[in-house]
Amino acid sequence: MSLRLLPLICLAFVSVSFAQQPGSPSAPVPDTCPVTKPGDRPIVPPPPYPAKAPKGAFWFGTDRLWTLLGKDGVWRGLPHYTPTDPTFRQKLFWWSQGYDWKTRPHLTVTGRRLDAPAPPLMADTANGGYQEEDKPFMVVGINLPTLGCWEITGDYEGDKLSFVVWVTK
Repeated sequence: MSLRLLPLICLAFVSVSFAQQPGSPSAPVPDTCPVTKPGDRPIVPPPPYPAKAPKGAFWFGTDRLWTLLGKDGVWRGLPHYTPTDPTFRQKLFWWSQGYDWKTRPHLTVTGRRLDAPAPPLMADTANGGYQEEDKPFMVVGINLPTLGCWEITGDYEGDKLSFVVWVTK
């Protein structure tokens, strides 16, 4: 698969995971889970990145580190990495002004469950890519050991960004 097609396919996957599936009930987020909403820390990415996020999503962060989040703060129906893996898999895309896709990003992703005890999430080593060479991104696959309320933190060269999501079936 072409490295150039990967972000297009992955952004489509991420956008679909944000959207409420037709006919499916909306899982209410408990009041005890302070999910990140569009007004919390919105950003308009610097040029040449697109100012408008895909439908159902919003840009969140700073020009040093930002990501794409769903407007309702919910990740629904995450798949298992393999059929025998009990964890829930998500791919996170991150951007930073000045990031060079030709170098492996110094990005680490950590996470902790806020509403109950749970092991921390497991994160892959970050990789870089691009759809258009002047709009590079960083991507990290994560595995969440349980459903629930999760705080996710990205750290790119000392710039940290945290958000909270509700992970449900």
